[in-house]
Amino acid sequence: MIRISKALLILIAIAFFSFQVSAETFVRIASGPAGGSWYPLGAKIAEVLGSNVKDISTSNGPGGGVGNVKDVHKGESEIGWTYGHTAYDGYAGKEGFKTKHTNIRHLATLYPAGLQTAVLAKSNIKSYSELKDKNISPGKAQWSGYAAYKMIIGHYGYTIEDVKKNGGTVHHVSYNDSVGLMKDGHIDAFGALTSVPQASYLNLEFNPGIRFLPVSDEVLSKILSSNPGYIRTEINNGHYKSIKEPVQTLGAVTIMVINKDLPEDIVYNITKTLWENHAEFAKVKKVWNSVKLENALLGAATPVHPGAKRYYDEMGVK
Repeated sequence: MIRISKALLILIAIAFFSFQVSAETFVRIASGPAGGSWYPLGAKIAEVLGSNVKDISTSNGPGGGVGNVKDVHKGESEIGWTYGHTAYDGYAGKEGFKTKHTNIRHLATLYPAGLQTAVLAKSNIKSYSELKDKNISPGKAQWSGYAAYKMIIGHYGYTIEDVKKNGGTVHHVSYNDSVGLMKDGHIDAFGALTSVPQASYLNLEFNPGIRFLPVSDEVLSKILSSNPGYIRTEINNGHYKSIKEPVQTLGAVTIMVINKDLPEDIVYNITKTLWENHAEFAKVKKVWNSVKLENALLGAATPVHPGAKRYYDEMGVK
């Protein structure tokens, strides 16, 4: 029995050593909430990377723009979906970030998004200024959309706390729950920074019918001068058929950031695989058709990971 036990221990040790030698790099992707574009795209990207990049295994989990930057910085995720302005704020330690998150690196710029704040079509609300005592759903605390929403209303002269003091309510819930709340008449406005069009708003456009609130020129100009990650954009009839006149709003660029400590060769292969499988991701969400290799460094407000940069240099992306 003693001899058998010793032999067994030796076999276990060899197996453990072999596992350690062949262990793969775990690449965890933090994407977005259910009901948005990030989560299903993140799941497909995890699948494609896991099948095509040697020596890695992958996973995809829900997240939000602000929280994803924090997780990638801390090494709790290797890749995170976010926005250019959020990555800029995180790296610099501004806005919702108490410290500088300098462990993040730019991986790829994807597609533009817009801050969309909808009210019922029959509502008398015409401006963000009229939401200071209303029932609103501006996103969860760690979402970039919530940070953008707070900034917008701040330029209109009030805060989230003022909404509560004035008798309104603030719901920090998912897209799907926001749709339910609006259909049931429990909220006056639903705001999110996301792709245009977006399924939740298409759902509400069909029933009960919605309108989008514009952001004034004055407010947009102030925001754009303070953060290079934001852009000016519009929501129009090409996005939602019920829109008669274009609605001016705040825009941002969707990007992916990656932890600086991920090996250069692995990041090079991740980047290469991401761009060589463009058609696979477009099957998941049509918005991926607007993702272009030549724009991969657009709005990169943080350093680019050396592995990604090597691929972009090879492809002539500036």
